[in-house]
Parts: sequence; C-alpha cells; structure tokens
Amino acid sequence: MQKIPTIFVRNLGTRLVENAVTAGCEWVIAGEGIATRKWDGTCMAVINGRPYRRYDLRQDKKAPEDFLPAQDAADPITGHWPGWAPLKRNREAKIDPADRWHWEGFKEGTAIIDGTYELCGPKINNNPEGFETHVMILHGVVTLPDAPRTFDELREYLELPQATSPSGHRVRIEGIVWHHSDGRMGKIKGKDFGIPRALPLEYNFPGGEAA
Repeated sequence: MQKIPTIFVRNLGTRLVENAVTAGCEWVIAGEGIATRKWDGTCMAVINGRPYRRYDLRQDKKAPEDFLPAQDAADPITGHWPGWAPLKRNREAKIDPADRWHWEGFKEGTAIIDGTYELCGPKINNNPEGFETHVMILHGVVTLPDAPRTFDELREYLELPQATSPSGHRVRIEGIVWHHSDGRMGKIKGKDFGIPRALPLEYNFPGGEAA
C-alpha cells in the first residue's frame, strides 16, 4: 500500500497543515471521490485469501519469505520499500508471537474478502478506537457523505465527535481518506490541525447530548 498524500501542505516547522492544497490533491477540494473514515490501527491485507502484515523493508534488511512489494521500487529518499509479509506459523502450526494480534483479528474460518484492512484492538497503538477484541476493518467501508472539503470546515468537522465508540460514547475520528474512482487517494487527520483525539473533559455536546 503506497503512502497516501495529505491533502493540505504541511508546515515543516509546526508539523501542522496550512490552508494550501497539496499538488495532485485538487480533486478532493473539487468534490471528487468518496470520503471514508480513517481508523487508527495498523495496516494489514488479505491477498488470495492469505493474511499479511504491513512490512517496511529497509536497505540493510533481507526481505522475508514471500514478501510482496506494495510499490514498484524502494523510496528514492529513504530507501524503504513498503510491502506485505505473510502472517507466520511454525512447523507445529503454532502462531508466531509477533503475529498474535493479527491472527486474532483475521479470525480464521470466517469469510474475509481480499483487500486492505486496518487492524484495531487492545494491543494496537494503545487502542484509540476502543475495541475490546482485535478486529479487521476493510478500508473504505465506512463512508462519510457529510464530510466537507474546505480547510476551515474540515478542521471544525474533525474537532466535533463524528462517531460512536464500541462502548457507546461519542468520539472524534482519527481522520478522513478520500478514494477516487481511478485509484487516487488523499487524507487528512485531526492531528494535522493540532486536534487531539480525546475530547476535553469539559466538552459540551450539542443539545446536552451525553458523552
């Protein structure tokens, strides 16, 4: 899976985005593509029914067995080559400890279609999504038809709670990924505007809605 560009230009000093569109992302502002929820986990894939974890191949490392590159060549600047490494078992069919949570999310024996997924759960990135078990969420499956497209409106949108957590609380989402029909993608995250994921304790919900 190739790196998805952030739709606004980043200030390298503050690390926050500015109100200037990244070259090549004008289509997002123009209203093209479908807005989908960005989940905060780790990327994995199912290819021909086989589960893979995201693997960043570095210049000084040997590619793992059955490594599948996600792009034609390594990044010319960093030398890193993103791709996929299959989840592993040993000869006794025991799960490799490094892949334990991926296997839990994959849930063998269930009907899982090929595609890229976000693995979320208690042992992934401190579980900002609040799942009680490890789950795979197909990328692009949760659409956001009311997501705006302008800088100021997106900042306001991501400041507000746009989803309900598994425990029933209203929460902010990590961000948005736009999918164009020709395969292009663009993204924006709340932290690109300096918005923390957690709502402040004193947050007042519209209409007195409970947290």
